[in-house]
Amino acid sequence: MTEPAPHIEILLVEDNEPDVLLTLEAFGEARVPNRLHVARDGVEAMRFLRREGEHGQAPRPDMILLDINMPRKNGLEVLNEIKADRGLSSIPVVMLTTSQSDDDVRASYERHASGYVVKPVGFENFLSAMRAFEEFWMTFVRFPPRH
Repeated sequence: MTEPAPHIEILLVEDNEPDVLLTLEAFGEARVPNRLHVARDGVEAMRFLRREGEHGQAPRPDMILLDINMPRKNGLEVLNEIKADRGLSSIPVVMLTTSQSDDDVRASYERHASGYVVKPVGFENFLSAMRAFEEFWMTFVRFPPRH
């Protein structure tokens, strides 16, 4: 039996700096040890996941938090690429977005997102949602082994 990882590797794909800072703060207070990596758009996310260029030593994330509305490559395009890549497809991807569009929700699940979370408005609401997210995903969920 393998030992559990000492911490959870999380890739946040988010172009909105205030949301990045709120997420960093929320996960910084998490009870479960974690390392949060940030990609500012979909192109950078794929470079991180494929360990290209400056991301040559990037760890394989245990989970990905993916915004939909981003420049250069949107979250649905990134989700398509992740799930089409045999080396990445087992990583759980949770959409974390402001979009409440039924079309975006449907498109995310059709592309095999593990979940869809609408970002709450306001600092305290956002922190509260991130704590609930952490409680479920980082306490009860078992992730695929890293390779």
